[in-house]
Amino acid sequence: MRRLLRTPAGALGAALIAVMVLLAVIGPPLWGDAAARIDPRRINEGASGAHLLGTDALGRDLLARTLVATRLTLGLALVATAIGTVGGVLLGALPALLPGRAGRAVVAAVDILVAFPALLLAMFTAVVAGLGAQGAVTGIGVALAPAFARLTHTLASSVAGADYIVAARMLGVPRRRILSRHILPNIAEPLVLNTAQAMGSALLGLSAMSFLGMGVQAPDYDWGRLLNEAFGHVYLTPSVVVAPASAVALAGLGFMMLGDTFAAAAAGHGGPVGRVAVPAVEPERREPVPDAVLEVRELTVAFPGGTPVRQVSLTVREGEILGLVGESGSGKSMTAAAIGRLVPHPGAVASARMLLCGVDVDELREAERRALLGASLAMVFQDPSSALNPALRVGGQLAEVAVLHDGATRAEARARAVERLGRVHLARPERIVEQYPHELSGGMRQRAVIAMGLMGAPRLIVADEPTTALDVTVQREVVRVLREVVDDTRAGALFISHDIAVVGGLCDRVAVMYAGRVVEELPAGALHDARHPYTRALIGSLPTMDTDRSRPLSTIPGRQPAPGDVPDGCAFAERCALATSRCAVRPDLVERAAGHAVACWEAE
Repeated sequence: MRRLLRTPAGALGAALIAVMVLLAVIGPPLWGDAAARIDPRRINEGASGAHLLGTDALGRDLLARTLVATRLTLGLALVATAIGTVGGVLLGALPALLPGRAGRAVVAAVDILVAFPALLLAMFTAVVAGLGAQGAVTGIGVALAPAFARLTHTLASSVAGADYIVAARMLGVPRRRILSRHILPNIAEPLVLNTAQAMGSALLGLSAMSFLGMGVQAPDYDWGRLLNEAFGHVYLTPSVVVAPASAVALAGLGFMMLGDTFAAAAAGHGGPVGRVAVPAVEPERREPVPDAVLEVRELTVAFPGGTPVRQVSLTVREGEILGLVGESGSGKSMTAAAIGRLVPHPGAVASARMLLCGVDVDELREAERRALLGASLAMVFQDPSSALNPALRVGGQLAEVAVLHDGATRAEARARAVERLGRVHLARPERIVEQYPHELSGGMRQRAVIAMGLMGAPRLIVADEPTTALDVTVQREVVRVLREVVDDTRAGALFISHDIAVVGGLCDRVAVMYAGRVVEELPAGALHDARHPYTRALIGSLPTMDTDRSRPLSTIPGRQPAPGDVPDGCAFAERCALATSRCAVRPDLVERAAGHAVACWEAE
């Protein structure tokens, strides 16, 4: 919260709301008598020394009445927001509880309500419920509900296919329990954040209803009612609308700004708000590796549910490909995300050193960091379909990189895109720049993504399982292209894969990860001499031409521990045939031979 309030919008919004809440508490006792005092001699007067913002039709002080009206205005807005939030969440959750046809009918109804103007819906509901404060609150609450219902349904649909929900359904867990236990807790944050903005909308809507005569009725009054009473005299004494109009504007602005700031912070754009803490890491004092394009020391990534990356140290030199290999869930992709500053909220990243091209990334300002990463780092992701925008032509997407980072003209950027596509062995690149991603095959899209990374002059290429979704012949083409690019440009590359055979054939060195840690690092040519039981098990599980087909394929028993369940000792001990009592203490990564480090008590 302290970091959030350091942003100008967050601080201003919080200050405005704090003032409004304070006025709601102290307003009636302090200014109640002045607000109720009738003075026939002061009817409809403008601003004066006795009445700073004028008087109403009964000579009552308008500033005092505005301050007193704060309590009722905020109270009604709070009730309307509660009605809209609760009703909208329940309506949006119904499709998850009802059978298919009924659920689709609810979704269709929500879509219709969202398309209907909110104020007209509020006015219609107020007429049905009865004019007055109660009808206005009900109307505004009903008008807010469709937006919350749409948001709830969208968020619920985004997590409905998660493995834990599928497993719960297979186990026969009732739908309402799946909703309350598995879905709603995982989508609660954006719903809560949206409530602040809804409070501002409710306040403005209620004021509009009262101004139109459909809200609070005399003798009660809120800000909208005060505007209604003063409007007939605004041309003679304009000051009579200043107090209630300013109150409505400032309160609405405060809630909107606070809601926007919370939403931006939750999306990761407003600073490290709400992120989980990671252990403090002392900065490294030793000299950096001279020819390293990437040097990472003691990298840790933590989430509220666990720590998927634990004190990982990596070095990638010029013209070198470092392979990062391990089972799914070992922390490979999260390591790459931390290097590219792509760890999603609420993850937290810490390191003793993070040097890219000799520059400490952690010490840069945000704009400087973006400039360095944009120019020196190229990311190649597993699924090229998600890396390329399906609505834009391939050439335009490649050209955008050169335009934004290098200031190239459109013509220069397009010519460079054609040249880069040709470099990755795509036939007729001048035609491909005019095509959409869906018109290319999977291997062509993956090479186009590599070409996109080469639009600048990257010094480091991070390829996160770029061959996983491709058949073996296309895999070979992509691997060959990546090797040629590294040899031609002398860039370094971090190649991430779960396939140790591909890594062994492509890379110069290999780092093996298990449960968030590097357990062995060795030259790719020395994989046959791997010393960690996990590395040997990975190699042993690969079938070869000499594999005895009459026997079952070799497998690794058990499963990798989840990030939140990693033991203090050796994480592989429960699956290891060589485990002893010493494995209760975690072994350090120790160099056993030149360029060959192992974290295992039984490495010999």
